[in-house]
Amino acid sequence: MRKGPLSLLVTTLLFAPLLSAEEVTATATPPGATASSTDTLVTQLQQQLAESERLRNELQAGNGEQESALLSRLRQENQRLKIQLKQAQAQSEGPSQQLLSQEQMWFAVGGGATLLAFLVGVFSSGRRNKRHSQWV
Repeated sequence: MRKGPLSLLVTTLLFAPLLSAEEVTATATPPGATASSTDTLVTQLQQQLAESERLRNELQAGNGEQESALLSRLRQENQRLKIQLKQAQAQSEGPSQQLLSQEQMWFAVGGGATLLAFLVGVFSSGRRNKRHSQWV
């Protein structure tokens, strides 16, 4: 690493923030002019607000009838779809659920029979012939 004069480094670090700062230019506007421009801006915004509220109220009044018709149509369609869903679930549960429970039952019976055969084999051999069944 190259070593330079420490004073150059310190000077650069001190002047860096000053170089990046923005210069503020003073505009020659009288204080009364800014107050009148803000007043006009406030009145314009109030007029826009009143106009938007009026339009919103008109839309709500006009859409009330349309929304109620749309709402009733959507409720009817929702009820129809619920009925179709229940019918589809009833049809799909019929044979597949019986087959699945029957498969599970036979799996459990087979596992129980295997466990029973293993236990009978372990207990019937007794303590003799330890060399034959060392893994048990």
